[in-house]
Amino acid sequence: MMTAEYASPDEQIIGWLNDFIKKPGTVPMLAVLIVGIWLATGFFIVSPGEQGIIRQFGKKVRTASAGLNWRMPWPVEKVDIVNVEQVRRIEVGFGIQGRENSEFSRRTGGRSDAMMLTGDENMVEAQIIVQYKVSDPVKYLFRLYDPDGTLFTATEVALRSAVGRSTIDDVLTVGRQKVQEETREFLQRLMDAYESGLMITEVRLQVVDPPDQVKDAFHEVVRAREDRERLINEAKGYQEDLIPRARGEAQKMLRGAEAFKEERVLKAQGDAARFTALLGEYQKAKEVTWNRLQIETLERIYPAANKVIIDPQAGANVLPLLPLQNPSFLDSLQGPSDPAGLSRKKEVMS
Repeated sequence: MMTAEYASPDEQIIGWLNDFIKKPGTVPMLAVLIVGIWLATGFFIVSPGEQGIIRQFGKKVRTASAGLNWRMPWPVEKVDIVNVEQVRRIEVGFGIQGRENSEFSRRTGGRSDAMMLTGDENMVEAQIIVQYKVSDPVKYLFRLYDPDGTLFTATEVALRSAVGRSTIDDVLTVGRQKVQEETREFLQRLMDAYESGLMITEVRLQVVDPPDQVKDAFHEVVRAREDRERLINEAKGYQEDLIPRARGEAQKMLRGAEAFKEERVLKAQGDAARFTALLGEYQKAKEVTWNRLQIETLERIYPAANKVIIDPQAGANVLPLLPLQNPSFLDSLQGPSDPAGLSRKKEVMS
């Protein structure tokens, strides 16, 4: 028989445990410790923007808000934490990347067919992005097996429905906003009917192209319509610029005419008042006033006249009085037979 000093480490540990258990109160203390650890596993943290759905044996019993929370540990209760503030997105018509995280993608593994039929029986290839949030975590968790995959399929249905009610010209040009709105409304109705707990926040229509065989022709049509709209807008802009400017010019001319009218009226009134005053002076002293009027008239006329009046008593020597320094006077002496006018200039100089 092996003595205690030759016992192996395992046998020593087992012996120590047996001695510990045989002590009074050890088993209850271990039971309390185990129960305490089990209860401590029930604590969990819910981050801001999240909600915790607590299930008791699979049935939802309550909702936990953000912060530190506690539930009965497994297997009595279980918590599912859902982010209700996160804006999620799916892409339809881009290939498998639009639904790579969904159960639908794992089941099918294929690419969404983006080719759709319009209301006037033309084919277009459309791509769309849907942004959504979880509005009801309970429905999101328990009503549908794969809410994201269901949303992907419903988006295809809603988009095809909206495109099928529109013509190809509307889808490619002015009707894009209408298609987006119709898709969003129809998609929200579908998800509400499925009780998915999802709320559609935004639907954005991306690339919408006709088939490759006629893509260039359709793009030419689109560019022509865009050019037409641009020219119309430029014409309207020119109209909006020209008409106010013409109205401003008309107002300016009216104001100028009114100012000219006022000036002429005031000048006429001033001339009439001056003539009336002059008439009164003339009636008081006719001869003096008459002489003064003659002198004033001559003072106004003679400074502008290019004439020299010579007294007959001054003699025939008028050379000092001729404007010989004036080129126009010398040119006037030039005749047709004497281009240089030398003979007449010599006569004058002599």
